[in-house]
Amino acid sequence: MGCSAPHHRIPPAAPLYPRSVPEVSDHDGELDGLPIFWRSAPAPSELTGAAVPLYLHGVPNNSDDWVRFLARTGGIAPDLPGFGRSGKPGSLNYTIAEYGGFIERFLDQMAIGRVSLVMHDWGGVGLAFAQRRPERVERIVLVDAVPFLPGHRWHRTARIWRTPVLGELVMGATNRFVLRLFSREGNATPGPMPEEWIDSVLDHFDQGTQRAILRLYRSSPPDVLAAAGDGLGRLQVPALVVWGAKDPYVPVRFAGEYARALGQAELLELPDAGHWPWLDRPDALERIVEFVNARAG
Repeated sequence: MGCSAPHHRIPPAAPLYPRSVPEVSDHDGELDGLPIFWRSAPAPSELTGAAVPLYLHGVPNNSDDWVRFLARTGGIAPDLPGFGRSGKPGSLNYTIAEYGGFIERFLDQMAIGRVSLVMHDWGGVGLAFAQRRPERVERIVLVDAVPFLPGHRWHRTARIWRTPVLGELVMGATNRFVLRLFSREGNATPGPMPEEWIDSVLDHFDQGTQRAILRLYRSSPPDVLAAAGDGLGRLQVPALVVWGAKDPYVPVRFAGEYARALGQAELLELPDAGHWPWLDRPDALERIVEFVNARAG
């Protein structure tokens, strides 16, 4: 198990939040009648035939998070149902189990056998798939993920979202000014989140996404979160747990708890990073890319 990284920053060689790069392709399709959007990129030539990196975004984001990662590792990154450019039907419950089933069906439709899972925040729903189908998972990266562990208590914003009527009112009032105000705590770098991050969220923050967020949080009290990680010990694969120690939403202690639960995990705590650590510490992107590209052929 690793330890905290030193206090330093590596300036980005390119924008940290590009909407597209030449190596990454956009796709539209359908899964069981649900419109889906995903991005993909070819693997480096020396890794052709290896497990496919599968990138899963959190709330309130979409696959824009992963463009620079995909360009370096290859792989695939869907917009999860309810987010981005994928379908957002009111008929879905947007639960952990439902997302786990979606991931498995999506991979089956893409004819992808084994994956290296890279998950941020609520992208941790990939763990529901992984625990059910551990033979299909070769590596795991968790980045400031929602704890599928005992003892988590929801942060202030999540408690608002979990409250009927109040959650709907706050969702409906979210605009650029509100998002800039509330996002000031999300990163360690002074100021709100980068404008390109805010643009990406607002471009897709429609009623469907708002409904998906409310249902996801309301279906996930602490006991449900703890039960969702009952099988983490079965995932005996190389893992990397990356955490911004200044994350205001998920306490850093859960980084160590995830690393212990997974058994074969390296822990990288970043003292000067927040909930989206690759934005505060671009070298975190480099470490994740290095780990993912170490996957076996």
